[in-house]
Amino acid sequence: MKHSEHHRTHRVGWLRAAVLGANDGIVSTASLIVGVAAAESGKGAVLVAGIAGLVAGALSMAAGEYVSVSSQSDTEGADLNRERGELATDPGHEHAELASIYVARGLDIKLANEVATQLMAKDALGAHARDELGISDTLSARPIQAALSSAITFAVGAAMPLLLVVFAPSTTLVWTVSCSSLLFLALLGALAARAGGAPVWKSVARVTFWGALAMALTAAVGALFGATL
Repeated sequence: MKHSEHHRTHRVGWLRAAVLGANDGIVSTASLIVGVAAAESGKGAVLVAGIAGLVAGALSMAAGEYVSVSSQSDTEGADLNRERGELATDPGHEHAELASIYVARGLDIKLANEVATQLMAKDALGAHARDELGISDTLSARPIQAALSSAITFAVGAAMPLLLVVFAPSTTLVWTVSCSSLLFLALLGALAARAGGAPVWKSVARVTFWGALAMALTAAVGALFGATL
């Protein structure tokens, strides 16, 4: 009987960056729009601020993700180079080290040594990278993928509240953008949870709470400074 399993771990890299980008795009742009609108600015000023926030945010997300994930990739590369050198200079110690890992996971010593021998014969560096360092092809750092995912999804997320500025009446702009953005965040949380196999309502509650808090605080700041300037 054929048994198939569907795991989602391979999605971790791009899913994290995509969800982070879209969430930030909605929250930061909507908060910016709400804050400027609460200061009783004209619709033109609100729209310009929103567009500037979209461009700056997308580029900032891309740069931040690229730098952050590149640092992770550099660390992984350094660890692999160190491991490669140790395998070349002291393979006996590395074999014992790998076998001890398998013993700690529940294998008896004889079987652990046999597993370590066979895995090292096929791909010694790969075995140590996976079982000693925790580095695998599925979870390895991909800076360009993370940067592009974040930038594109940030722009898509930011475009949603921006479109509302174009079509919503000025008198209801704050409430229209706030309520619609919370709906967008709820949908994003649900989609992210489904893609990652996580509980939907927990994800929805998390993103909408922090989004509502960000917009409320920004609106308060805009109203306060708009009244005093």
